[in-house]
Amino acid sequence: MLAVGERVLGELDPRLVRMSTPFAGGVAGTKEEMCGALSGGLMVIGALHGRANLSDSEGEALRVAASYRERFAAAMGDTACGPIYEQHHPLDGTGSCAPVVERAASMLLDLLDE
Repeated sequence: MLAVGERVLGELDPRLVRMSTPFAGGVAGTKEEMCGALSGGLMVIGALHGRANLSDSEGEALRVAASYRERFAAAMGDTACGPIYEQHHPLDGTGSCAPVVERAASMLLDLLDE
């Protein structure tokens, strides 16, 4: 998702990259929470459409985020890391989340292009 962020936002502040680190692997690698690819996409949406102060509307950010979440859930079968991780990592320990991230990034770019 960092590549998508840089594509749509330009060069990212290193602090933003560091801030996103704990979302990997669900949350802190636990595979217990939201998929990190979904979290990363939501952070990009927030950077593009989020409010800058409390008096700004959050409507556009929430609309785009809800659409992304719905598409992600439909494509991946879930939004939680654990079930998605299990689909892509057989018991023999092989596998990778790269296909999930690629698909999530593609969905995000398509949504942002609409």
